[in-house]
Amino acid sequence: MTDPVGISPSELDQLPDRDTEETAEWAASLDAVTKAAGPQRAAYLMRRTLQHAEGAGIALPKLLETDYVNTIPTAAEPAFDGDEAMEARITAWNRWNAAAMVTRGSRFGVGGHIATFASAAWLYETGFNHFFRGKEGDGSGDQLYIQGHASPGIYARAFLDGRLSADQLDRFRQESGGDGLPSYPHPRRLPWLWEFPTVSMGLGPLSAIYQARFNRYLQNRDIKDTSNSHVWAFLGDGEMDEPESTTAITLAAREQLDNLTFVINCNLQRLDGPVRANFRVVQELEAQFRGAGWNVVKTLWGSAWDELFQLDTQGALVRRLRAVPDAQFQTYATRDVAYIREHFFGAEPALAELGRLLTDAKIAECFHTSRGGHEARKVYAAYKAAVEFKGAPTVILAQTVKGYTLGPGFESKNANHQMKKLSGKEFRAMRDLLELPIPDAKLDEDLVPYGHPGADSPEVRYLQERRAALGGPAPARRVHAVALPEPADRSFSALLKGSGKQEMATTMAFVRLAKELMRDKETGKRWVPIVPDEARTFGMESLFPSAGIYSPLGQTYEPVDRDQLMYYKEAKNGQILNEGITEAGAMADFIAAATSYATHGEPMIPFYIFYSMFGWQRTADQMWQLADQLGKGFIVGATAGRTTLTGEGLQHADGHSHLIASTNPASLNYDPAFAYEIAVIVKDGLRRMYGPEAENVFYYLTVYNEPKPQPAMPEGVEEGILKGLYRFKEAANATAETPRVQLLGSGTAIHWALEAQELLAADWGVAADVWSATSWGELRRDALECDAALLRGEVRTPYVTQALEGAPGPVLAVSDWMRQVPDQISQWVEQDYSSLGTDGFGLSDTREAARRHFGVDAQSIVVAALAQLTRRGEVPASAVKEARERYGL
Repeated sequence: MTDPVGISPSELDQLPDRDTEETAEWAASLDAVTKAAGPQRAAYLMRRTLQHAEGAGIALPKLLETDYVNTIPTAAEPAFDGDEAMEARITAWNRWNAAAMVTRGSRFGVGGHIATFASAAWLYETGFNHFFRGKEGDGSGDQLYIQGHASPGIYARAFLDGRLSADQLDRFRQESGGDGLPSYPHPRRLPWLWEFPTVSMGLGPLSAIYQARFNRYLQNRDIKDTSNSHVWAFLGDGEMDEPESTTAITLAAREQLDNLTFVINCNLQRLDGPVRANFRVVQELEAQFRGAGWNVVKTLWGSAWDELFQLDTQGALVRRLRAVPDAQFQTYATRDVAYIREHFFGAEPALAELGRLLTDAKIAECFHTSRGGHEARKVYAAYKAAVEFKGAPTVILAQTVKGYTLGPGFESKNANHQMKKLSGKEFRAMRDLLELPIPDAKLDEDLVPYGHPGADSPEVRYLQERRAALGGPAPARRVHAVALPEPADRSFSALLKGSGKQEMATTMAFVRLAKELMRDKETGKRWVPIVPDEARTFGMESLFPSAGIYSPLGQTYEPVDRDQLMYYKEAKNGQILNEGITEAGAMADFIAAATSYATHGEPMIPFYIFYSMFGWQRTADQMWQLADQLGKGFIVGATAGRTTLTGEGLQHADGHSHLIASTNPASLNYDPAFAYEIAVIVKDGLRRMYGPEAENVFYYLTVYNEPKPQPAMPEGVEEGILKGLYRFKEAANATAETPRVQLLGSGTAIHWALEAQELLAADWGVAADVWSATSWGELRRDALECDAALLRGEVRTPYVTQALEGAPGPVLAVSDWMRQVPDQISQWVEQDYSSLGTDGFGLSDTREAARRHFGVDAQSIVVAALAQLTRRGEVPASAVKEARERYGL
């Protein structure tokens, strides 16, 4: 058991007491209050004392929970800077049009959500009218992470503002014909409006934290003044169950990101029922965020509750609110007053006495609709407190009613997330409640009409004037094309020349190239190296003293390795983002940097390097988020493949990331074998992503930790490297009568193919050409485009078909990946085709043993090649059996 400030009795026993008599007097006073006024009064005094101590700056652990009341009392609310009546009319139009849009679309069966925006309308409207900075003012404006299911309300506001037409609203969730509206915030589908994709729940809050952090990174590195940018993340209380939602909240507090505000819409409902049926999610979230170091503002009760709290002289109401579980409170919101009197006010005599002082109308108003999140003044007070708070991020816990204003058929009902339309009767009731000038005749039509007060109406003028004062429309995405100059050729020359006899892993080759590029006078400062941990594993420790590791505090300690050449150096203007053991956090870093060209008009070049097994497999959802957000940069799966990472075993052995990556249309996936291939790919990637014709793609490169001599680049192979295939080493001394095979190898597998080439020639008289397949994925992408062109009447030959045209003999593809990876191109190879790969689970062993286990080593390639040739009748059938015996297979 612990005391109210979190110190256990045993810990108190260890603290010296310099005045035991004074301590005894304090304890006696508490006992006296308990005896005279009861334990509730004693607890109240203790809480107030601790709150006073916290406000006075006395170093005590914080209370993790406060009473279930508004953090900002009504008397302390600031003056409202706006016209409440006008904003109520604007919000009414937005509510109506959001519901009308989804209802009209329901006739096509495309779905949509109404209840979420209905509950959160004032949370957005207050921000749009008073707080959210646009992109036409100073700086970059604010970054808004809109809750995905609230998108109809944002479209409705854009319609009122003149940014969307009624025809566009009618194409909600109907995009294939062009000019339709995506279901949720999708920048790739509506790039002028949406800035951040958020409906994959949990990724919004995680990304918002790292976006706020990246804003500070740009500021501290003197790249962009982001001091006027604030990040707002709108979340649902149910969404907070996603582990990604809270995984980085300690980082936000640790780095004092007071440029960040979470607004959690606590309507107490997830998609199918209560968020915390038997508990209280608001109190849970408050404790979680307070414990992490955030400023917490609770906006729970509307002004109708003021009278109740004033009458609660014995604290009975506060005690009861603290005890009622969420599911029961939802029931109160749907039941009659008699039920509330019996089940809520009947809990104790003091509460029953309070209830007798209230009219039925007052009780109904309080329990059915009056919530802090539905009143502009209370939301305004919370937002103002958030932006003015310094030294920590703020979370606003705003209580609302899900389905508010949609009528009793929607409000607080467990099923309202799945309810896609309102009936004519419900629209009439909504029209009357919102006092909108829509005649009955319009409601008798087959389709409920959209409502608009007119382009020159007071409502629209007010809305546009407020937005103009705040810097223009919001949400909005703006891209100011800024092409980066190409780095000097000397940055790539070392890799193009090869390493001679010196062995170098391709992981190290990439890091060396990155280090050279970071020295470029024009673009070097724009590189953002990101690593979740184990930078030394990837050979990145050489960057520590030169580039520095980003820390907003700089380095407040003397590092233990300060006397070493590659010491651990943190700096306020550090360039490296070294995140610790969090691939999700590192990926969120990457997304913020990869989209800085749009968010801040500052193109940055992130490269994120990680154990390849812990990239696409672990954070593939974020890779899709990156693609949706039109991010650019280099994702690097290091220590790649299923057999190159000796001894680590199953959970470290990646044989499938290229297969997962191939599913993402924005990802250009390469598996380079040599250092010079990396140089060519990176140089072209910089051109494609950051040149004058910038493309919205990103690169996935896999690099290996197996040291090998790196050859110089042969002449004339650049096109093949970029398109995915070129002949690296032709068979020697082959004649027309010599049996021949084409060996395609990617990544480290090319070395097994080269050894197999020698064995085939020396032991079996078979000629083999060895091809470097730098990208199975790009070969397939090109082939698919050729197939699509054929449907349009254009005849094009896939590059892989052209490259292998006339190459004699069968084709055998081999890689350190599952066979499905090279098999992506099989249907466009005209020769007989087969493959070898590392299918199955990984295992711990030496490289040689692992490759023999999977049947991809040089000897296994020889046997597979001979088997192909025997089927063609080009070598004796006995050769396969003889080879297996000779090589001990």
